[in-house]
Amino acid sequence: MKIEVHNNSGIVVDSIDIDSNVFGVKLNPSVVRQAVLAELTNLRQGTHSAKNRSAVRGGGKKPFKQKGRGVARAGTIRSPLWKGGGVVFGPEPHGYSHKMPKKMSKLARKSVISKRIKDGEVVVLDTIDIESKKTSNFKSFLKNIKVGQKKTLILVSSFQENLVLASRNIRNVFIENARSVSVYDLLDSEVILIDKIGVKILSEVLA
Repeated sequence: MKIEVHNNSGIVVDSIDIDSNVFGVKLNPSVVRQAVLAELTNLRQGTHSAKNRSAVRGGGKKPFKQKGRGVARAGTIRSPLWKGGGVVFGPEPHGYSHKMPKKMSKLARKSVISKRIKDGEVVVLDTIDIESKKTSNFKSFLKNIKVGQKKTLILVSSFQENLVLASRNIRNVFIENARSVSVYDLLDSEVILIDKIGVKILSEVLA
């Protein structure tokens, strides 16, 4: 399986062989859905909390006598029936951690990246080498490779300061490490940019 390689001017300069067992996998919607739900679930902090009747301050004394007032009896002002009282079955802090089997996680990423390649939404570059920190130069780079204003995910093999500084002021450009990119990130973009080293890393990680 081959894919074209472009330079930073958007011109096709080469083609490379890619592993069809990684980049030619049939889309598995069920596994992809499970992976995305797991990733989003793991982002939740789980710090939500509400006070029940035993946690609300006050209410130790019976507010009025049991009989003779012509109103419903009450034993505490912190009853859930009262304003300012405790909450019944309110949220309590707990963890939302969800771990997917490694094989399923790999399959989800493989099927998504394969679908994006099949649809022509992945651009492989010879290198992603940004010489300047200027945003204007980075915009020219995006224009050359015909990305324009599209929501773009850039997969890099290592941290590049110039790339981060040049792109951080552009709203729809996101940078992720090819080794640890999530299924959600692979789906949540219109175009994916990756260099040859990044392709090699993905092949190794997802093999």
